Amino acid sequence: MKYSVTLRNNQLDQVEATLGVSPKLQFWSGAAPANCAAADSGTLLAEMTLPSDWMAAASAGSKAKSGTWTVTGSIAGVIGHFRIKDSGLVACHAQGSVTLTGGGGDMTVDNTNAEVGQSITVNTFTINAGNA
Repeated sequence: MKYSVTLRNNQLDQVEATLGVSPKLQFWSGAAPANCAAADSGTLLAEMTLPSDWMAAASAGSKAKSGTWTVTGSIAGVIGHFRIKDSGLVACHAQGSVTLTGGGGDMTVDNTNAEVGQSITVNTFTINAGNA
């Protein structure tokens, strides 16, 4: 099955609409849980509220982060995965791998070694729609 670019863009824009204007980005140690419905795993190393307009409008079947995403580490450890939850931290809606820039993760950061009080900046986070 193949979708038009317009449909793919609308699907991607629904991601931001579903999570709302103040979702939480969390960095965890270790491997990600099996899926978003599974309980958190690892140690929570850092958490931030994403900007109110945290993703750019989808274009050509792709949607990228908007603005600067910088979080301060609260516990020392190696970042293994991220989770994005609604503003009330009730449900996880997205999760994936985290690597250094160029490492091929679902999200890339400037430093995967979190330290207390250290800034961690997300360099890339892009969602691509399938079925082109």
